[in-house]
Amino acid sequence: MATENAHPALTTMSEDEAAFRDAVRAFAEGEIKPLVSKMDEHAQLEPSLLPKLFEMGLMGVESPEKFGGSGGSFMMACLAVEEIARVDGSVSVLVDVQNTLVTNAFIRWGSEAIKAKYLPKLAREWVGAYCLSESTSGSDAFALKLRAEDKGDKWVLNGSKLWITNGKEASAFIVFANINPAAGYKGITAFIVEKGFKGFTVGKKEDKLGIRASSTCELLFENCEVPKDNILGEVGKGYKIAIETLNEGRIGIGAQMIGIAQGAYEATRGYIQTREQFGKSIATNQGVQFQLAEMRVSLEAARLMVYNAARLKDAGQPFIEEAAMAKLYASRAAEKITSLAIDLYGGNGFTKEYPVEKFWRDAKIGQIYEGTSNMQLQTIAKMELSGS
Repeated sequence: MATENAHPALTTMSEDEAAFRDAVRAFAEGEIKPLVSKMDEHAQLEPSLLPKLFEMGLMGVESPEKFGGSGGSFMMACLAVEEIARVDGSVSVLVDVQNTLVTNAFIRWGSEAIKAKYLPKLAREWVGAYCLSESTSGSDAFALKLRAEDKGDKWVLNGSKLWITNGKEASAFIVFANINPAAGYKGITAFIVEKGFKGFTVGKKEDKLGIRASSTCELLFENCEVPKDNILGEVGKGYKIAIETLNEGRIGIGAQMIGIAQGAYEATRGYIQTREQFGKSIATNQGVQFQLAEMRVSLEAARLMVYNAARLKDAGQPFIEEAAMAKLYASRAAEKITSLAIDLYGGNGFTKEYPVEKFWRDAKIGQIYEGTSNMQLQTIAKMELSGS
């Protein structure tokens, strides 16, 4: 089984990775943290953050240096997502989608011409979006109604997408559409759509419970014209791109969840040492100490699972089951840890004056997007039963 490939050494961190993590943490603390409350309240990403993210090299972590990227590893991309999520879940998912889904897909599936055209822009100035979900296509990811017709010198797309992260900020969209519904999933093809293409419109932005500053938008395609060469991978092989890219992206969501949980844990650890009841710090109560310990254990277990999955991916070893387990466990741990943080804050935890209610709201999405918890359980069970 896939778990036989996992080794404790895969969770260690090199000096370069540790330095990178520390640099991202300093950036998140200095540049993002002061804006978090405002962005959450207004459900709007601060525009001035985008150029700073590009300048830091955080929008093209894995992109080769010849394309303007940082030439880093998948593990480093996950570290960036984790450290940013420790401060803000919204900015972290923007960075996550950019790296683990969009850039990752271009690197793996793009022709040399496509890479040369789009990777430099994605590393230096363009936000990307990954567009699979539709109103009737969630867990049943391939029940796509977006259609693409071959018009000889171009493709024409008609239909819509829903729940698209980075929809408002993105300039490049990887869009999955079916060119032959009779062929089922074998008709699905990945198209590269630019924001300015004729017939393409970004629709309404969702008003969400958590990660509110992250734009989650509807996309509309009304006779949208796409150049004939703007295919990612091969015609009819979009389903393969979707499956394999999401397998990798789930590790990124796991990283986001441990970052959110870390932020909530640190805030709670500090708060219970200063909060006094009955004339003493509540941290002196054994019951509170045990709850803090439970938080720490869940967090560390989740982190080890996420790091291990990322290491396996970087090493070219099987990682699908590990990715599913990491996302499943990390998202559950994040919800548990952030909820317990509110409990330990008491009434203060239920107010926006303190940070933990936002961590809790941001954590909930982890069990839903990029494959629900039930879909992760299904993946794990299938792999265990098949012995793969």
